[in-house]
Amino acid sequence: MRRRLLTRAGLTAALALGALSAGLAPAAAAPGGSGPYPADYSTSGSLPNHTIYLPVNLPNERLPIVVWGNGGCSGNGTSQVNFLREIASHGFLVIANGNPNGGGSTTSQMLTQSIDWAFSENSRGGSALNGRIDTSEVAVAGFSCGGLEAYAVAGDPRVTTTAIFSSGLLNDSDDWQLRRLDDPIAYFIGGPSDIAYGNAIDDWGKLPAGLPAFMGNLNVGHGGTYDQYNGGEFARVGTLWFKWQLKGDVQAGRAFVGQNCGLCGTQWDVRQKNLVLEEPTPDPTTPTPDPTTPTPDPTTPTPDPTTPTPDPTDPPVDGACTATYTVASQWGEGFVANVDVTAGASLSGWVVTVRLPNGSAVVGSWSSAQSGTSGTVTFGNAPWNGTLRQGERTSFGFQGTGSGSGATVSCAAA
Repeated sequence: MRRRLLTRAGLTAALALGALSAGLAPAAAAPGGSGPYPADYSTSGSLPNHTIYLPVNLPNERLPIVVWGNGGCSGNGTSQVNFLREIASHGFLVIANGNPNGGGSTTSQMLTQSIDWAFSENSRGGSALNGRIDTSEVAVAGFSCGGLEAYAVAGDPRVTTTAIFSSGLLNDSDDWQLRRLDDPIAYFIGGPSDIAYGNAIDDWGKLPAGLPAFMGNLNVGHGGTYDQYNGGEFARVGTLWFKWQLKGDVQAGRAFVGQNCGLCGTQWDVRQKNLVLEEPTPDPTTPTPDPTTPTPDPTTPTPDPTTPTPDPTDPPVDGACTATYTVASQWGEGFVANVDVTAGASLSGWVVTVRLPNGSAVVGSWSSAQSGTSGTVTFGNAPWNGTLRQGERTSFGFQGTGSGSGATVSCAAA
């Protein structure tokens, strides 16, 4: 019989922490999160006692589903609002247990209700989400007591990945929940000072053989980073996991896989089991070039009408990489921009220089190391996306104030 570090008395303390966190006003965050699809939350009369996080303007792509159990099993669906809105802004339908600023407590059955509702809305005539939800990709996740709720629902055949945040099973008698796991699972824990650390480590050792699994420990304690700007580091890394598992984003997957993974050697303490990164295969439908068609002279590049004209005062481009700038969303007071970086040669790092129009400024960025906020702003690679082979592409983005139109970009090897 193993000794559980997080006892029922410990769980009571964790629940109290969750309730305390739920009563705090969230830290100031950029409106809508940092992703390319600014998001907000709402409710639905057909799904009472839940909070629904969605991009304000639905993207063309279908939205995978993430259902969430709150810390303390709290009935406040906005107790981790910064964190959940951040995930939704990257193109996910996120449903949390409990009403916005609600009270009381929740159950694991409420996560199942969230999945049921999403499936129903995807096929309901007249629904704004009709045909807009990817019902083949479902994540169940939760923080602390909400992580126990997530464990309880992980056996649902519709679930394709599970994410446990600062949580672990309390008793040996519950280990059957681990034995039935058959989809990839990730643990994001607050390090040795996290009250759930011992339980999570114990669960890690009991996972089924061959199950793909990741564990990252960030030494922030049980409270995590949920109330930080855009959900902090837990939101950034959790979003990468969901992008990999639910959208097949290979670049995001590189944060987790291999000895040189993007999170390896950083402030995260990383453990891995059975993780394999499947590189995309060429599309077999791509037509073979007609040998009778003259081959364009490779020394005469065709101008790309979507690429901004370089500003003569910008730093010179060294040919190691190119950058393409796109305004993903523009509203009255601000914008979201994406920048694609393509390697012209093998790179171990890159730097993109963005010259913003007068009156514009950067207020937040993701997947990059930002320097400066206005005028000429530089963005270096993040730890996980600097290594690119020739022809490979990665991307980063930022949110700004003012107008995003008219910016110019250049790229160079770091």
